[in-house]
Amino acid sequence: MAQRHDPADGLARLARPGHPDGLASGPGPAGGPAVATAAWGLAGRTAGEVLAAWLHAGAGEFLRGLRLYRESGSDAGEAAPAALRMRRSARRVAGALHTYRALTDTGWADPLQAELTWLATVLAREHACAQRLDRLGSALHRLSGAEAPGAATAGGTGTAENTAAGHGAGADHGTAAGPGTPAALDGATAPDAGAAPYGGTSRDTAPPAAAPSVPPSGPLTAPLPAPLPAPNGAADGDADGAGHPRVVPQRRDSASPRSALTMGAARAGALLERRLTLARTRAHSAALQALGSSRFHALVDAMALLASDAPLNPATAGQPAQEVLPPPAEEAFGRLAGAVAALPLGRATQPYNAEALSHALAATASADAPPAAERQDAHWHHVRLLVRHVRYARESLDRAGAYELPPPPDSPLAASLLGADEALRRHRDAAEAAAEAAAAARTPRIAPATAYALGVLHADQRHDVEAARLAFGRAWQRVTATGW
Repeated sequence: MAQRHDPADGLARLARPGHPDGLASGPGPAGGPAVATAAWGLAGRTAGEVLAAWLHAGAGEFLRGLRLYRESGSDAGEAAPAALRMRRSARRVAGALHTYRALTDTGWADPLQAELTWLATVLAREHACAQRLDRLGSALHRLSGAEAPGAATAGGTGTAENTAAGHGAGADHGTAAGPGTPAALDGATAPDAGAAPYGGTSRDTAPPAAAPSVPPSGPLTAPLPAPLPAPNGAADGDADGAGHPRVVPQRRDSASPRSALTMGAARAGALLERRLTLARTRAHSAALQALGSSRFHALVDAMALLASDAPLNPATAGQPAQEVLPPPAEEAFGRLAGAVAALPLGRATQPYNAEALSHALAATASADAPPAAERQDAHWHHVRLLVRHVRYARESLDRAGAYELPPPPDSPLAASLLGADEALRRHRDAAEAAAEAAAAARTPRIAPATAYALGVLHADQRHDVEAARLAFGRAWQRVTATGW
């Protein structure tokens, strides 16, 4: 039986002091980082040797992940980490081919980069749906005042410190079992009596209404009692004729916002679970179909070739690495700096920024125009892609010749870039969760209480977006202070 590769052993070996590929601090240019090209391990080596070693490492990691995926069989617990391993290595190889495109045979590298991007996108959809459902379920539990099973009580306090750090583990990775077992709120005779079992329909149930007219396809709910008439000699809302105060039963539509949120949270969770479970099932089917297609087998053949022979440009492969490799990486860093300069970082100055939220929720010019939040998020998502390109380019320089992926963040710039990437990942997760809540709120014939809960959930996730933007702004200050 083939032995499985454990990347932790390789990372621990690389992190030991005195490792030949470790970084050595040295004086740098004025205003720049204290890192010399000799510390990168580029001195005395050609660009082809260093780039080929990095591509060999990525292709080998991809093939190891593929072997683990095939050995997992029907075990989903082992298949998910193997698919994650393939996806990460595919992103790194595609990023290297993009940054160092001039050093490769473009006729071979460009199609391979496109295929790796396709595979990474397909494999990421199922994981994204599962994380989105977990995130929204935990947020609903926190907002409605119910503690999610296994979640810390202090995880939902929503302080500025927790917000800048992504609300801790409870808001981002907490386990929520609530949406799968909603509370009994859709009663047959009263809004809070009896349980309405979820029957798998794509529509939300109708809310308790004061009017006797109920849509024929919705569940039958009895109307709430009307206010009692005032006795003779007493005005409406005053005491009766004997001077005793009149007691009038409260109506549901005059309840507090907290009770309205609690009443709609379970149904909103059930609706989100139906939508995201269906999306996850479709993503899983698409991933299985992609992994069994001839397109994927051709990609595996190309990665097997890359693991042993990297087609490079002969004109640049023999040149010194310290002269050829740093300029493309610096160009990628320049593109990132230009994209960050166009972001409204001055507006993201608070973890809960009402001004920025109002801009995100602004009305669109036309009914078919994309929401303002999505137009803003697109620029941030593009910056996240550029951050990853710079990270991978820096890794190829910091770990020149190393065959273990991913390398530990030895250099200060690598650690700063990792923090910026993490902040933008939280930004993407919160933005996609907010978009899912908004899409669920557009379900036909949705209950008002459910729509209210989804609206509160959408605003909560948009606040998380602003908190992630604040965290990225602080991480970017560390990146610029470190320099390239």
